[in-house]
Amino acid sequence: MQREAFLPTSGSSLLEIKRYGQSIWLDNLSRTLLREGGLRAYVERDGVSGVTSNPAIFQKAIADSPYYREEIARLRESGLSPEERFEVLAVADVREACDLLRPLWEATDGDDGFVSLEVSPSLAYDEPGTVAAAQRLYAKVDRPNVLIKVPATPPGVLAFETLTAHGVSVNVTLIFSLLQHMEVMRAYLRGLQRWVAGGGDPRRVKSVASIFLSRVDTLVDKRLEAIGSDEALALRGKSAVAMAKVAYGRYKEIFHGAEFASLRAAGARPQYPLWASTGTKNPAYSDVLYVEPLIGPETINTLPDATLAAFRDHGRAAPTLEQDAEQALNDYLTLERIGINMREVGEELQVAGVKLFQDAFEQLLASLG
Repeated sequence: MQREAFLPTSGSSLLEIKRYGQSIWLDNLSRTLLREGGLRAYVERDGVSGVTSNPAIFQKAIADSPYYREEIARLRESGLSPEERFEVLAVADVREACDLLRPLWEATDGDDGFVSLEVSPSLAYDEPGTVAAAQRLYAKVDRPNVLIKVPATPPGVLAFETLTAHGVSVNVTLIFSLLQHMEVMRAYLRGLQRWVAGGGDPRRVKSVASIFLSRVDTLVDKRLEAIGSDEALALRGKSAVAMAKVAYGRYKEIFHGAEFASLRAAGARPQYPLWASTGTKNPAYSDVLYVEPLIGPETINTLPDATLAAFRDHGRAAPTLEQDAEQALNDYLTLERIGINMREVGEELQVAGVKLFQDAFEQLLASLG
């Protein structure tokens, strides 16, 4: 049966972003979006070409959407554990979203049209447990356009390398620093090399590196205010965008340089940076702060519904990612010089991010018990 192709039907400003080589994904998934046509509308109107999810998103979806209630009631009589019940619900949603986006995956030869499903946050520091869970979920979803989300904790990075070496496509999440991003990119190269050496088709593997932004500004701004100098206060609201621009420069050095050359020649895909945590948390800042300055090729921006609507309403699309790159590097170096240790910021935020998802996951499981 021929699959339906999606053709955008309006001049949404979000479509302009695609002209500059960036994909827009939706940072949300629920049965309400699937059953009432919301996701299809985003795809057709705005050119949304992927979906990301996490335990907090599923916790809210299952609590708020009426479309889970009958199945939850049946699952409570099934003898399955709460986590197994959640997997039944989540896998069904992810499959449906994958099927909806499959025409985009096919049209881009497997480069776009993906849906992400995260392993249990309780495994964030468990390398073998993460590998086993990711392989299980990958097989359960059984769609070529699924990405399994694995955290960029030290054990998670090791698990990611192993999964890549086994041909599993992964969205590496909870990246909060340049060091964490560099470790993830290196792990991808090692995993791909192992996969290809074992006879695997490099074109089959897709990976993205999810770099979280708004939470970086929230924490760094507090430290800048504690320093209190004019130089420090002038950097408020700039640390995350500066970090992202520097990270993109490092991405280009690796994936357009000698380290990746032989893999690229064999057909391997670079690991695109994905801008995550893009909903502005400080009301004093622009509600498209993490969209407008970060538009460029070979990148993805995953937007919550409110940020997507804000950009559609008043966002301006332009090739901005490599603009002011020198200023971004200067801002980043200034943060370090005045006493903001960005490596420590990244470690603190990653620990907090894991806990946030663990708490949401525990609440979700309690609701299914």
